[in-house]
Amino acid sequence: MDIVILAVVIAVVVLGALGGLIVGSRRKKQLPPPPPATPDITAPPAEPHVGDEAETPRDEERRTIEEVDLPDGSTGIAVEEPPVVEELPPTEIEVPEPTAGRLIRLRARLSRSQNALGKGLLTLLSREHLDEDTWEEIEDTLLTADVGVAPTQELVEGLRERVKVLGTRTPAELRGLLREELLKLVGTDMDRVVKTEPETSKPGIVMVVGVNGTGKTTTTGKLARVLVADGRSVVLGAADTFRAAAADQLQTWGERVGAYTVRGPEGGDPASVAFDAVKEGKEMGSDVVLIDTAGRLHTKTGLMDELGKVKRVVEKHAPLDEVLLVLDATTGQNGLVQARVFAEVVDITGIVLTKLDGTAKGGIVVAVQRELGVPVKLVGLGEGADDLAPFEPEAFVDALIGE
Repeated sequence: MDIVILAVVIAVVVLGALGGLIVGSRRKKQLPPPPPATPDITAPPAEPHVGDEAETPRDEERRTIEEVDLPDGSTGIAVEEPPVVEELPPTEIEVPEPTAGRLIRLRARLSRSQNALGKGLLTLLSREHLDEDTWEEIEDTLLTADVGVAPTQELVEGLRERVKVLGTRTPAELRGLLREELLKLVGTDMDRVVKTEPETSKPGIVMVVGVNGTGKTTTTGKLARVLVADGRSVVLGAADTFRAAAADQLQTWGERVGAYTVRGPEGGDPASVAFDAVKEGKEMGSDVVLIDTAGRLHTKTGLMDELGKVKRVVEKHAPLDEVLLVLDATTGQNGLVQARVFAEVVDITGIVLTKLDGTAKGGIVVAVQRELGVPVKLVGLGEGADDLAPFEPEAFVDALIGE
C-alpha cells in the first residue's frame, strides 16, 4: 500500500516538473507590442477647387445650411435665351414677261442683224432695168442668206412674174411685193403653237434635243418661263446626266419661276431621269413636263441610239406631245445636217432657232423648215431670260425688209 502511494506522489512530481518546463519555454518567446491607446487617423484631403489641382488644400470656414441664403422665389431666375437663328429668305419667284407680242418687242434686235438681206434685195429690185445679171445677184443674195437652192429659185421666179405685171415700181410697191413673196416662203399656214395640252390627261410632255453648244439647256429653262408666263405649271427633267453643270443650270432656271426639277446622279441613266420626271409631273398634277436631254454629237451612232431609248421610255407613261430640236442659227447649212439626223431618230415636231440676233442669216428659217417639213416654233434673240419668243412669220419678215 505504501509503495502505491509513493508511486503516485512521484508521478505527480514528474508531471509538475514537465509542465513547468513547457511554460518556461513559452515565456522566452517575445510577444508583439500592445496597440497604442488612441489610433492616429489622418483626415482625407479637401476637395480641390477649379484651378487648385496643384495647390495645397486650404482651411476654409464652413457654413451650416441655416447660414446659407437660399432664393425665396420672389426674384425671377435669369434664363439665357437661345440664340436666334436668322432664316434665309426664300428664293424669290420671278414673274416672266408675257409672251404675247414678244417677238414684236424684240423686232428691233432682230432687224439689226437681218436687215442686210432685206435691204440688199430692195436695192437690187429698185434698179431701173432688171436684166439677167441683176437677177443673178438677187439669187446670190438669197443663197448667201442660207435660204437654200430650191426656195431661192421659187422666190426669184415669183418676183420676176410680179415685176413684169407691175411695170413701174415705187419703193412702197417693191417692199410690199417682196414682203408677200417672203411670207410665202416662210409660211403663214403652219401650226407654230408649242403643244403642251394633251387630249387625254395631263401633263403635256415636251422633249428638247440638240447638239452641244446650241444653247439647249438654256432654251429649256427659257421655255419654262414662257409656259409659266402663260399660266402653266412646269416640272423640269434634267436628263443630261453627263454634265453636272447642266443639271445645276436647269435647276437654277426652274427655281426662278417656281418649277420643280427632277435630276439624277452624275453619269446616271438619262432614260431613268426622264421616266421619273414624267412620273413626278403626274403625281404633282403639273401641266407640262420639259425634258432636257444630253447635247450629244449627231455623228455618234451609239449616243443617238440612247436618245431614241429616252423617247421610248418616256412613251411608256404617255406619248410625247412635242420634240423640239434646238439649232444654232449661225451654223447655217451644218445645222441642216444635224436636223436631218435628229429627225430620223426622234421624229422632230418643231424647231427652236437660237442666236438669231447675231451673225445668223435669216434664210435658215426657210431652209430648215423645207428640210424637215416642220415649223420653226421659237426663236432666241439674245441672252436675257425673256429673249425666247414664239415665232411669228409677219413680224420676222417685217424685220428682214425693215421699215
